[in-house]
Amino acid sequence: MHHGGIEKELVSFIEKSVKGVLFDLKKPAARSREIIPELEIPKERTHGDISTNIAMKASRLVSMPPMRFAISIWDKMNAALPSSPIKNDIEKIEVKNPGFINFFLSSSHLYKVLLAIQREKHNYGRSSIYRGKTMQIEFVSANPTGPLTIAHGRQAAIGDSLARILSFLSCAVKREYYINDEGTQMNILGNSIRARYRELCGIKEEFPADRYKGAYIIDIAKDFKEKLGKKYVGEKDIKIFREFGLKWILNDIRKDLKDFGVNFDVWYSQKALRKSGKIDKALQIVKDKGYIYEKEGAAWFRSTDFGDDKDRVIIKSDGSYTYLAPDIAYHLDKYRRGFKTIIDIWGPDHHGYIPRIKAAVQALGYEKSSLSVLIAQLVTIYQGGKLVSMSTRAGEFVTLREVIDEVGKDVARFCFLMRRVSSHLEFDLYKVKEQSMENPVYYIQYAHARIWSILEYSKKASLSSGFKSDLLKEKEELDMLRILRQFPLIVVLSANSLEPYTVLQYMEDLARAFHSFYAKHRVVCGEPGLAKARLILVDCVRIVLANGLKLLGVSLPKKM
Repeated sequence: MHHGGIEKELVSFIEKSVKGVLFDLKKPAARSREIIPELEIPKERTHGDISTNIAMKASRLVSMPPMRFAISIWDKMNAALPSSPIKNDIEKIEVKNPGFINFFLSSSHLYKVLLAIQREKHNYGRSSIYRGKTMQIEFVSANPTGPLTIAHGRQAAIGDSLARILSFLSCAVKREYYINDEGTQMNILGNSIRARYRELCGIKEEFPADRYKGAYIIDIAKDFKEKLGKKYVGEKDIKIFREFGLKWILNDIRKDLKDFGVNFDVWYSQKALRKSGKIDKALQIVKDKGYIYEKEGAAWFRSTDFGDDKDRVIIKSDGSYTYLAPDIAYHLDKYRRGFKTIIDIWGPDHHGYIPRIKAAVQALGYEKSSLSVLIAQLVTIYQGGKLVSMSTRAGEFVTLREVIDEVGKDVARFCFLMRRVSSHLEFDLYKVKEQSMENPVYYIQYAHARIWSILEYSKKASLSSGFKSDLLKEKEELDMLRILRQFPLIVVLSANSLEPYTVLQYMEDLARAFHSFYAKHRVVCGEPGLAKARLILVDCVRIVLANGLKLLGVSLPKKM
C-alpha cells in the first residue's frame, strides 16, 4: 500500500537500505529491482504506525532467514536515518518476528496531519492514484419481476460505495444495471399480472401455482385496470401485461435505488442486446478462436480450456441461448466501450458461475485479471432478536423499501456495509435504531454530533489562525492523530481490495478514539492555547468522519 508524503519517502528509504545490504552480500544490484517494498498499517498499535514485510518477501532472493535479513536492513536504516530527509518524521525503527520492520512516527510528523486536514478539508484523502483508469461496476441487476430485496440492498450499498471510493482516487467509474427484460421469468410476470387482473375484473378462476404470488402483483394489476379498464379481460396474449409490469417494476426499482442514494449511469437492456445482433457476433468470435464445438445437436463452449470444471452449453438443441450467450456478448460490449477493468457484483447463488464468465473473458482475448467478480453474501435481519423471515407487504421476502422505511437511508446503507463483502451479514432493525453506544451507527453519528456541539459552544475561538500543535501530548490526543494520518492510506487500501468495509471499520476506530479522548479530557479547557489546539484536533476528526462516511453514501447529523 503506497501513497504520497511519508509513505513515498519510506519506500525510497527502504529500497536504499536493501541495496546497501545486497552490496555487502556481494549480490547483483539487479536483484534489488525484484525487491519491491510494500507498506501496511500494523494491526497492533505496539507494532508502530507503518510496517513492511520486505525481509520475509525477499529472503529467498538473498538466501538468508527473514529475521536475519530484517536485522541487516535495520542496521543500514539506523546508520542512514540521521542524514535522511525523514529523520524528523521517524521516532524509531524496530524489527519483530518473523521479520517485520516497523516504523514509529514522531509527534512532530503527526502534528503535520492537522495542517493537511485543515488545508484540504473535504479533499483530505483524495488522490490521483487511479487517474487514467476506466472501470465499470455492474451491480444489483435484479430481474424486473419484483421489488428489490435486502440482498439487492446489500449489493447496491457495496457497488455504490466502491464507485464513490474509486472516484475519490480519480478513477473514471461508471455504474451499470443490467436489465434481464426477456425470457421465462418475464413471461411468468405477464401471466401473473393477467391472472390477477382477470380476478379484479370478476373472473373467478384458480390462481396458477407457478405464478408470482407477491402482493405487488395485485398492486400492478390494480394499476393496469385503473388505467386501461376491462378491455383486456379476454386477452390471451401476455405481451401487454408483461410490458406494463416491466415498466411498473423498473419504476419501482429506480425509486427505491434513488431513495437509497444510488444512481446508475447506464441501464442496459438484454432485449436490446439481442436485437442488436451482438450476441451472434460475440459467439462467432469465440467460435473462430476454436472454443465452440457441436455435440448432441447443441453448441458447447470449451470453458475447460480456461480452468472451468466442465464445458458449457451455449446454444441449446432447440436453437435457444443459455444464460451464458448474452453474458458473453454483454461482457464483450463492456470492453468495447473502453473499460479496462470490469467489476461484477453478484449474489451467493451465482458463485459457481464465476469460472465460466472468467473463461469467456479469456476466450474473447482479454486478461482474466481485468474482470473482478465480488460475491455479496447473504443478509439476515432480526427485529428485537426475532428472525424476520416474512415481509408484511410481499408475503415472500423482506424488501429494501421496508428497511429504508424502518430505519432510514443512512442507517440502512451503514448496516449493509458492516461486514466484509464475503461475510454473511446479520443485523437487528431495533438495535440499529437504538440511541446506544452499543449501536455502531449511533456510535459514529454521535461522535460527529458531539463535535458539532463543542464547536458551537466555542464559536469565539478562531479555527483558522495559528495554533501550537505541540501542546497536544496526551496519549488519547496522539492516538487520534495517528488514526487521522491513516485515512488517505485506508481509502487506497479499500479501493485496491474492492472492500468498502475497510473504510467503515476505520470510521469506527476514529469514533472510538474520539470518545475515549472526550471521556478523559475537556476540549474547551482553562488554558487557551491548549483549548485552541484541541478544537483544531476535534474539528479534524469531524472533517475525516464526514469524508469517510460520504464515501459510503452516509450523511452525518449535526444534532442527535
